[in-house]
Amino acid sequence: MKGVAVLAKEKTKFVCQNCGYVTSKWLGRCPECESWNSFQEERESPPARSKEGTMLQEPLALVQVTLRQEGRTPVGIDELDRVLGGGLVAGSLVLVGGDPGIGKSTLMLQTTLLLGQGKTPVLYWSGEESVQQIKMRANRLGDIPPSVWIQSETCLDRLPELLQKLKPSCLIVDSIQTVYRSDLTSAPGTVSQVRDITAQLMRIAKQTGLVVFIVGHVTKEGTIAGPKMLEHMVDTVLYFEGDRNHNFRIIRAVKNRFGSTNEIGVFEMAEGGLVEVRNPSAMFLAERPLQDPGSAVTALLEGSRPILAEVQALVSNTNYQNPRRLANGFDHNRMAMLIAILEKRLGYQMGMLDAYINVAGGLRISEPSADLAVVLALASSYRERAVDAQTVAIGEVGLTGELRNVPRLEQRLREAARLGFQRAIVPAGGKLPQVPELQLCVVHNIQEAIAQALKGG
Repeated sequence: MKGVAVLAKEKTKFVCQNCGYVTSKWLGRCPECESWNSFQEERESPPARSKEGTMLQEPLALVQVTLRQEGRTPVGIDELDRVLGGGLVAGSLVLVGGDPGIGKSTLMLQTTLLLGQGKTPVLYWSGEESVQQIKMRANRLGDIPPSVWIQSETCLDRLPELLQKLKPSCLIVDSIQTVYRSDLTSAPGTVSQVRDITAQLMRIAKQTGLVVFIVGHVTKEGTIAGPKMLEHMVDTVLYFEGDRNHNFRIIRAVKNRFGSTNEIGVFEMAEGGLVEVRNPSAMFLAERPLQDPGSAVTALLEGSRPILAEVQALVSNTNYQNPRRLANGFDHNRMAMLIAILEKRLGYQMGMLDAYINVAGGLRISEPSADLAVVLALASSYRERAVDAQTVAIGEVGLTGELRNVPRLEQRLREAARLGFQRAIVPAGGKLPQVPELQLCVVHNIQEAIAQALKGG
């Protein structure tokens, strides 16, 4: 019939909220990332078309490209500047992730107050707290500069207009999971919203030179909620680690296009906000038992910074049919491997004993240079003999019980000497550094290392 409008049927799609995989029907398990119950229904909106034609930039020969010196603006928090690679780079997009309540908003507000001491405005855009809540927290952190502006809003539609009016040097969005665009039909925090909002913020940052911080929550697995492509889009990814029941917090760079990765900054949560820890090694060793068995000290390398850490072990009789193996701050599989080496190479009867490993201070060890300290701590608890309190142990342990050298050994040893250690157990392979303050005990395998470390061993 003439004059009767035919309504087009609305199309829907199902999107995996973990990896962004799209399908036309609901699936219980994602075929891409294999996560369960992660699909959410979204209305499919047609892509927006620009009325103006797109101007393509002509290709250039690589030799014709002129380099620009990237200036850095220090935040004023030395530990954060270290993780960022020396400060903020104009036009950079920084993603800060961490568990709820870990201190992300506190750190970002402290950063806002410090950057606001300049003449250029700084905008703190919050989708989680009201302006009154932000003001109450800011009063506890210190003086509030007049250049700090705040906005409590979840819709991003007016943000470009606000940025054009204020012309800030830095923008903090807290958090990306609460912000949405009205032209997208999906709910806030979904893959479509997070991806498109991040892309819009990235375009704004690159076109205007604005520094943008994005705060994001993490999942139960410890990764930032949302599609994995979110981490690929930004320039820098920082993870905020720590336990809400402890005062210490560690911020770690896992990606940085303007600096080195795996740098860490150490903070202590106090009444006035996050306080920098200038000497992390002394902090992690402050409450170390000196005469008790089951404790050993190693030297780690976090980025460019050496840090001493205490590894604790407890070996005891089991009350269960199967002995327990638990590790806190250390890889569980690597712990099981080191126990197997002790059983096979040294004859330690640990098959029916519980074994626990703990890295003091909430630190997480990922490099194999701590293998020797774990072995010494286990052997110390097993034999009820304390490791020499003035000894630091560094080395990777192989499956035959041999010790392998680790990179940048001299830098690790100098940090140990600075904190008053007198002896270091190190692998025999490689060139030995000259550290006059330390007596180097060169060993070839774990049997020699245990004999050197344990009193009366």
